[in-house]
Amino acid sequence: MTTDFDDVAGLGNPARRALREAGYSTLEDLNGVAHRDLLALHGVGARGLERVQAALVERGLSLTDAPARTDRSAVVTDSHTGSNAPDLKTHATAVDPAEFVASLPWPRRVEQGHRLLSLFGAATGEAPVMWGPSMIGYRQAHYRYATGREGDTFRIGFSPRKAAISLYGLQNHPRSDELLSRLGKHRTAVSCVYVNQLEDVDDDVLLALITHAWESEPRVR
Repeated sequence: MTTDFDDVAGLGNPARRALREAGYSTLEDLNGVAHRDLLALHGVGARGLERVQAALVERGLSLTDAPARTDRSAVVTDSHTGSNAPDLKTHATAVDPAEFVASLPWPRRVEQGHRLLSLFGAATGEAPVMWGPSMIGYRQAHYRYATGREGDTFRIGFSPRKAAISLYGLQNHPRSDELLSRLGKHRTAVSCVYVNQLEDVDDDVLLALITHAWESEPRVR
């Protein structure tokens, strides 16, 4: 059985294209290939190869001379620094989330934004807080990576954007995959779940997903 590059989590399109153009058709074709040779390909970066190596190792395979994987895990606690870390671009604001939702120029997003405020409120029992110009978060959390980088963020939340609704903090918990499989039409990225319209998903499953994430150990988005 072989693995298409499209099935390697987190591997970007430029890297997939570069690997195929270099003559590699599947992930398994990279077994034994020198890490430095792949890194020399235009479009292939260190982070992409880290994901390739992780996928190979899961299958009992490996690149040659691959560097040790960087520890990118973070310790997350339900607290805050008191002042945001200097590298943090998104900050909590004093804007009222309900007023922000009501001011959206897209009527359907206004309706859906209020529904999400209700769902997240029911799951968390806490008041929402605006983060940056368009994200609504619940409970401030502090994160610190092994590299020493740290900052403040929110545990879970959402953003009712024009193109799609972004749901944050709902992945990588014990039952996340099972609940997402029953959610309805959606797509996922590294840090969030995208839903085009709330009508595309099951409200009960979404509430269960939010509740499960809230009751699980906090994680960095």
